[in-house]
Amino acid sequence: MSIPNPTVFTRRYRAFLFDMDGTLLNSIAAAERVWSIWAERHGLDVEAFLTTIHGARAIDTITRQALPGVDPEVEARWITEAELNDVEGVVAIPGAVEFLKGLPIDQWALVTSAPKALAMRRLQAAGIPVPEVLVTAEDVASGKPDPACYVLGAQRLGVPVQDCLIFEDATVGIRAGEAAGADIMVVTSAHLTPMLTDHACIEGYNGLRALRDADGLLCVHR
Repeated sequence: MSIPNPTVFTRRYRAFLFDMDGTLLNSIAAAERVWSIWAERHGLDVEAFLTTIHGARAIDTITRQALPGVDPEVEARWITEAELNDVEGVVAIPGAVEFLKGLPIDQWALVTSAPKALAMRRLQAAGIPVPEVLVTAEDVASGKPDPACYVLGAQRLGVPVQDCLIFEDATVGIRAGEAAGADIMVVTSAHLTPMLTDHACIEGYNGLRALRDADGLLCVHR
């Protein structure tokens, strides 16, 4: 369930910031295959653990487990390598490619918790264009829900983050966007269960249009 927030359909924005996994592309099956192997190897409750992985950096997910004798950096590298080798079933969210192609290249950025190599691999697999501005796991000291990644994405576009619309799907990413002070559009296409949120929601990008006005600002129409 969601409570519609029409504000994002009436406001004008300097730029759009997009999360990747679950927002522009669906990589749930691939990610869960890799993380299931890792969780089983470390004796975790796989089903419960998988609910915690989405939207966060691998190193942050691993660190939260506080497993004795486990080096999060080493394990995160293993996760990344395994995910680079498994992009089966990685597909674009419906309408995402067309929506992005309609945006001015200097007014949108990708802000993902994935490492850069994995982000590039998944974008290629899903047929999604690579933006000029890309913020990845390596670019920040603290991952989502820390807002630093979204603040950096806006800075690289040369605009205040509060003048951006953030497209997100995961709770940690939504919290990061809220902390940054930006408006949020929740993409629910990859959700397996309903999300209760005060933010505006779209299932996918089909029927969604971005228009650029005479002042160079973007607005979303559906």
